[in-house]
Amino acid sequence: MPHRKMFTVGPVEVFPEILDIMSTPVVGHRTKECYELYARIKVKLQKILYTENRCFIFASSSSGIMEAAVRNCVKNRCLNLVNGAFSERWHKMTISNGKSADRLDFQWGSPIEASKVDEALSSGKYDAMTFVHNETSTGVMSPIAEITEVMKKYPDVIFLVDTVSSMTATKIEVDKLGIDVCLAGVQKAFALPPGLAVASISDKAIEKAKTVDNRGYYFDFLELLKYYEKDQYPTTPPISIMYALDFQLNRMIIEGLDNRYKRHNDMANMAREWAHKKGFKIFPKEGYESVTLTCINHEGKVDVPSMKEKLAQKGFEISSGYGKTKEVTFRIGHMGDIGVNDLKELLEIMDDLI
Repeated sequence: MPHRKMFTVGPVEVFPEILDIMSTPVVGHRTKECYELYARIKVKLQKILYTENRCFIFASSSSGIMEAAVRNCVKNRCLNLVNGAFSERWHKMTISNGKSADRLDFQWGSPIEASKVDEALSSGKYDAMTFVHNETSTGVMSPIAEITEVMKKYPDVIFLVDTVSSMTATKIEVDKLGIDVCLAGVQKAFALPPGLAVASISDKAIEKAKTVDNRGYYFDFLELLKYYEKDQYPTTPPISIMYALDFQLNRMIIEGLDNRYKRHNDMANMAREWAHKKGFKIFPKEGYESVTLTCINHEGKVDVPSMKEKLAQKGFEISSGYGKTKEVTFRIGHMGDIGVNDLKELLEIMDDLI
């Protein structure tokens, strides 16, 4: 298949040097070399997430950790904050794992509102809460700092946060924010192939898991912890992607985290400005737009499948709308290793198609 440059919302563009690193000869997962690899990754993830919490890897997509979070950390009842397709999925996961849960809904395109979260938690019914920081289906980035202030009033509630499409693209200070489980997949802003996910796990989350029955095996935090302390993984991990993750974390640190955040902000501003010049509206409520993707409301004025086909012929790919907004939006991903000049090239080509 001819290569198409990916401006999608995940998986995203993977640079050749990453793919080259993945061709490193595989070692056994019960060898010194693999233990040393995991040990290096753990320390770098802590740096990236501004945390002293344990940073686990998971041999799955991010959805695996979402499921693990509710299996390990919900004992009584969970509050699921829903403002898009993926936050809605977390509610469905919670229920399908036999947990009691309520959903608190917000309009698609709107952020999670701290005051309503406070009102819900004040009932005292919940021992855990799920929150999607950057809702990929709508391009909304909810105000995590405001939610954190609410959470300080409820220290017994486990704070489970999906940063799937925001981790490494914007500053997420896990310890300062008091996040108990902060999760992401590497196929988004990490700019790696899919197949591995990462999460920081607090002491509070580990202690909560000890009180919860039926955590399963594959995603049992306590089983993962037992091996983590030996720089090991309970089952066979995707070692080739671990090589790439180790390499990519080095690249992020060399680039400088603040520089990385600025690059993502610059691309987000460029995409929004382009959309406004074309006469489109940005789907999220103003002030809550994502820095890793731009969800554009074309109001049915664009034949998205046709536009995507023409882009593919020119060697580029963007994302259609998703879920309820599929027919009226399209999404441009600008995350990972691509830069302002890459995005400029795409937008100039799109100028000729719209």
